[in-house]
Amino acid sequence: MTVGELQAGAIDNRPILVFDSGVGGLSVLAEVRQALPKAPIVYVADNGGFPYGTKTEAEIAARVPALLGRLAERYRPRLIIIACNTASTIALPGVRAALDLPIVGTVPAIKPAAERSTSRVIGVLGTDATVRQPYVDDLSRQFASDCLVLRHGSAALVQLAEASLRGEATPDGAYSDALGGLLDQSGGDRMDTVVLACTHFPLVADRLAAIAPRPLTFVDGASGIARRTATLTRDHSWPDRATPAIAVFTAPIEVSEGLKASLAGFGLSKIERL
Repeated sequence: MTVGELQAGAIDNRPILVFDSGVGGLSVLAEVRQALPKAPIVYVADNGGFPYGTKTEAEIAARVPALLGRLAERYRPRLIIIACNTASTIALPGVRAALDLPIVGTVPAIKPAAERSTSRVIGVLGTDATVRQPYVDDLSRQFASDCLVLRHGSAALVQLAEASLRGEATPDGAYSDALGGLLDQSGGDRMDTVVLACTHFPLVADRLAAIAPRPLTFVDGASGIARRTATLTRDHSWPDRATPAIAVFTAPIEVSEGLKASLAGFGLSKIERL
């Protein structure tokens, strides 16, 4: 049965598939589960391609649609969330062209950041691949034309978030270095709002806030993704009770006790390999 063949009110056991290069999409998953507590969930971490932020646009544009095609065949989702800014800003058109089902992407939350900023200086903290995309230029021009928009790409912060989810200790200085990439730029002393333009980063937002030299507002798009997902599935019925969510990895991985506990904290009680 295709999404288009679903009848209003029909119970459909197919899952929502949440996709990211690693564990970053868990920040989106948390919001989706809050909005749709009975939705079956398959969470996919492409550890076989991780990290995306240091790859070329061509590599990501080729890998993501092909991989999501395989995942769609295996899990038959009703909807896919690309819970990754890098993958969305590069591969979203290709995925939508390849798959005949709703695809929800993730884009830097520049609009809400500009709405909240009083100093009119906002920062975009993402991966190297995300912050250099023309899409960020377009969002800045459309929603933050009266703001100074600073950008910084941090591959290190992605690794810090992954390590944190594994239960490993991470040093304050590493978070200072990542945030300093924005604060040390011209105008950074006036920045009051930071867009967390990688879904990994909300997982360590508390650490960033703790080392910031002054109060900063951190903004991400997870709640907006959850609202969009709820809207697209508003005519669907769900199982009577919440079903166990599945975590899928695309390559062999040693799941440490720390990572297993973190996944369980997001409701992912079963782990599979693609």
